[in-house]
Parts: sequence; structure tokens; C-alpha cells
Amino acid sequence: MFRAALQNVDLFWVILLYVVFVPETGCGSADADSCHEVKTAYMMRQIGPVELVPDRPGTDDSLRVCVHPGPSCCTSKMEDSYMAAVRSETQQKMRSYSFELKYLIAGHTKAYHETFESLVSFTSNLTSTLFDSAYSSLASNCRPLVFHLFSDIKRHLSGDSNSSLDNAVRRFYNDLFPLVYRRLLNPGIGHLSTPSYSSLSTNHDECLRLTRQDVSPFGLHPRLLVSSLSRALGPGRALSRLLQLAGEVVNATEKTTLSRECGRGLVRMQYCSHCRGLTLIRPCTGLCVNIMRGCLVGVSELGAPWGSLVVLLQRLAATLATSSNHNSMELALLAVRNHVNDAILHAQLHGPRITATVEKVCGPQAAGSMTTSTQPTILHTTTHAASATTEKSSVTLPPSVDPPNHHRLQLQARREFQGSIQRYQWFFSELPEMLCESEMEVEQHTCWSGQDVVESYAGRVVGSTLKAQKENPEMTVRNTDPVLKAAKQKLEQLTQELLVELGWASKARGRGEEEEGGSAQTDGGSGDDCDDEDGCEASGEESGDETGDAPSGRSPGTKDVAPPPRRPVPPQHLSPPQVAVHGSAHTTMFEPLTMVTLLLLLLSPWEPR
Repeated sequence: MFRAALQNVDLFWVILLYVVFVPETGCGSADADSCHEVKTAYMMRQIGPVELVPDRPGTDDSLRVCVHPGPSCCTSKMEDSYMAAVRSETQQKMRSYSFELKYLIAGHTKAYHETFESLVSFTSNLTSTLFDSAYSSLASNCRPLVFHLFSDIKRHLSGDSNSSLDNAVRRFYNDLFPLVYRRLLNPGIGHLSTPSYSSLSTNHDECLRLTRQDVSPFGLHPRLLVSSLSRALGPGRALSRLLQLAGEVVNATEKTTLSRECGRGLVRMQYCSHCRGLTLIRPCTGLCVNIMRGCLVGVSELGAPWGSLVVLLQRLAATLATSSNHNSMELALLAVRNHVNDAILHAQLHGPRITATVEKVCGPQAAGSMTTSTQPTILHTTTHAASATTEKSSVTLPPSVDPPNHHRLQLQARREFQGSIQRYQWFFSELPEMLCESEMEVEQHTCWSGQDVVESYAGRVVGSTLKAQKENPEMTVRNTDPVLKAAKQKLEQLTQELLVELGWASKARGRGEEEEGGSAQTDGGSGDDCDDEDGCEASGEESGDETGDAPSGRSPGTKDVAPPPRRPVPPQHLSPPQVAVHGSAHTTMFEPLTMVTLLLLLLSPWEPR
């Protein structure tokens, strides 16, 4: 018994000494003897020179961020190293999250441009064969004109802001007119070798170019060609412009600079716990969300216009993937050959009128000797024009000429692009939360609040908009990055501009009103007895998705076309599902009067008659 009592006394003193001399790690104070763990974490994360970490905790009055009573394993120079490291780490995480999106945009931009270039190259060569076969006297001079025309078309399809189909077609026919006038309409006019005649000929050709639109030798065919190409190439050009802008926006978000206030918040979240010797504690989720939303408020502001851009990209990809629309672009380029041929035939059929008008405006041109090699071709062409006086040209592709398969848009790849890009519709709106999820990989019962170890974050979690950030308890947010602000304006402007150019703005608005009206007829009967908490809003979204007008359930547009995109509500925040009867405005229930009637019938005595 004496031995047992002695053991109890020894155990009592051991516990007492432990309580008095051993610090409690739960209180968050640094080890009184060593900063070894802090130095190890500092070295493993390659934050800076390990010599900056003191061997023992002490006091440093120059600390600006990680200020707390008691000894600390941090110094002001360590704070500066933490600031640089945490900014670099955050930007690297942003680049890692956007890498797949950037690769997706770049890959499909290259694929679309290669498809467009191969199709334009094929139709350019096909158009040149028209002059080789039917107008050989023009072939050598017209080949560069055709090349320049299709080069301008390729630039237009690639989304070049300085390109214009109207200017390209006008320049082509302006340069074609002098050749047609000399070689086909007036074959007796030759080119002498004397310098004086060459000068007169050059001046006369320039006069023909300048007066081509007034003389109108090709009739309405130039205007018809512009109309045909503009209508058919519109979706392809819009897709190129959107993909180009999407790449620019992703690059802008990767290069965005984090403010000093953001850096202070990130240091307080990530590394101030190290100063207390707590190198393994994780920041609280609410703390991380508030700081990340404050740091990336400019990125979050891109969410709504980026969502509209993704919806429009999906619609354009679907438009080009359908056989009818793809054929319209392909056939429009193939039809350039026919348009040019019809224009030349029109000039030949109205040759006397054109010649008389030109002589009045530009003066007569003296005849010169022609080479004998061109005379047979001229006679053949004149005969061909005479035979076409009563009908329009119906020149089609030669039987052996057909666009190769690699010129056709790959439908499967386009559908894959639609599905892939849809996953990034809310990318910028959700990026702060995604960055915080990487910090919350390990589930713990306690977390770091920025000041101490707590069981849960007590601060208010604010929204991601610039207006909501005014209430952020963790940092002061005054404005957004000017680069990201400009990117947002570009997204909004280009999306609205393309909707107008494609003629989809009014249609999108009409569909939106129709969906709202349909929703009101289906679910609006119980609108007075239903609010957002009852799940009516979710029901309306489901009915909107059933229309199938767009891959995302709504038509692309800006603020006046579609409602601003919202982040999907987590399942735990949704109200319990309701069971409704289709075609009825209310859920099925017994009326109170019916229940009372049944109760009286059951309680009343029953007497057989």
C-alpha cells in the first residue's frame, strides 16, 4: 500500500511540472526554447534565406502583419519574404487552374484557323482555274487578284479588326475592270512598247478603276458577292474574334498584380500561424474565402460577361457543327467562282454601253497591235458571251473537283469543344473558392482565424462583387485592377456587338421573354403563394432548360438579353423537393372542409335502414 501511495505522489508531481513548464500548443504560443519547426518549414517552402529565422523566439517591435503578444519566431525581414512568397504561390495556383482552359482555347483556335485556311486555299485555287479554262487571256494578270481577294477573306475569317469584305470585293473588281475592258470588251486595244503610250495606258487604267462603281460594268454581282460572303462567314468570324478575346482575358488574369493589402491578408492567413510555432494548422474556410474574394475581386467581376461569352461560343460552335451552316460557308466560298464568272458575262453582254460610257468619262483609247497568241482566246470568249445573252451563267464545279474531306469542319471535335468550354462558364466566378478548396484538403477540428486557433470562423463571409467587398472584415478593397476592368468592358462590348451583327440579339430577347411567359403560365399560378425559399426559382430554371434553345439552357447575351449568371447553389442550401402535379397551379392536398366532412361521417352513428 505504501508503494502504491508513493507512485501516486510521483505521478502528481510529474503532472504538475508538465503543466507549469510545458507550454500548451493549443494556446498558440511558440516553443519557449526553439524555432526549429518554423525554420524547417521556411526552408522546405524555399521562402528565403534560412538565416533570417531566429533560433529562439523573441520580440520584434518592427512586425507589421503578424503582431501578437508574447514571443515570436518571425522578424520583419521574414514578413517581407513571406509577402513575396505568398504572392508568387497564389499566382502560380491561378496559372495552374487556368492552364487547361488556356490550352483548350489555344488548341481550338488553331484548329479552326487551320480549317478556315485550308478551305480558303482550296477555293482560291478553284477560282483561279476559271480564268485558266474560260478566260485564258486574263489568267496571268488575274491570278494575283484572286490571291489577294482570298487573302483578305482569310484575314476576315481570322477576326482581323481591320479587314472588310466590302473593301476586298470592291478592290478586286476595280482591278479586274481594266483587264476585262481591254482584253474582252475592246480586244483591238493593245499595248505598245513606247513610253508615251504606256503612260497613257496607265492613266486610262487608273481612270477605269476610279469610275468602275459609277460605270457599273458588272451589274449587281459585286454587291451579291459581298452579301453572300458576309452572311455565310459571319459565324466563323465571330467565333475567331471570341476565341481571340477569350485567350486575352485568360492571359490578363494570369498576369494580374496582387495589391499590397491582398499580400498582407494572404500572409496573415498562411504564415502568421508559423510565427506562433503552428506550422501545420490550416486557415479557416471563411477566412480564406474572404481574403481570396478580396484579392480576386477584379477576376470575380469577369464572371457575368465571361459566362455570356461562353454561352455565345457554344452557340457559334453548334452553328458551325451543323451540316447546313457549315455547307453555307463552304458553298459561299465555292460560289465565288460563279459570281466572278457571272460578273464578267454581264460586262460582255453590255459591252457597247460600257465602252460608250467609258469614252465619255475617260476619253477614247487608241488601238494598238495585239499578239496573235491571244486572238483565238478572244474569239472563243466572244462567242461564249454571245451564246449566253438569254440566260445567266450556270458555271458549276468540274465533275472531278470536290472539296476534300479535310476541308470540312470536324463535327465531333466541335461537339467536344462545346462540352469542354461549358465546364468553364463559371470559372472566374468560382476561382476564389477553388483556390480555397486546395487549402482545405485536410479536415481538422480547429483552424486558424488569422489571429488565433479557433473551432470555427466567427467573421461574416461576404460576396465576391466589388460592392460586397466593402463589408469584407479581413481587408480593405477600394477598386479593381484596371487591366481586368478593361477586359470586362471588352467582353461586354464584343458580346453585344456580335449578337447584333449575327442578328441574334432580338431573337435571344424574344426567346427570353417567351421562356419567362411560359414559366409564368406553368408555375405562375401559384406565384402569390410561393417565394424563393420554396424552390420556385429553381423550378423556373428547370423549365427553362427543357426548351433546349441553347446548350446552357439560355440564349447568349448581355445584361439585357439574359439574367446575370449565378454560381450553382450547394445541395445543402436547397429546400426539400416538392411534388407538383403538371397542369395544376397547386400541390395536391385535401381541403379543410373535406377533412371536417369525413370526420363527421366517421363519428356519426350509423343505423341500417
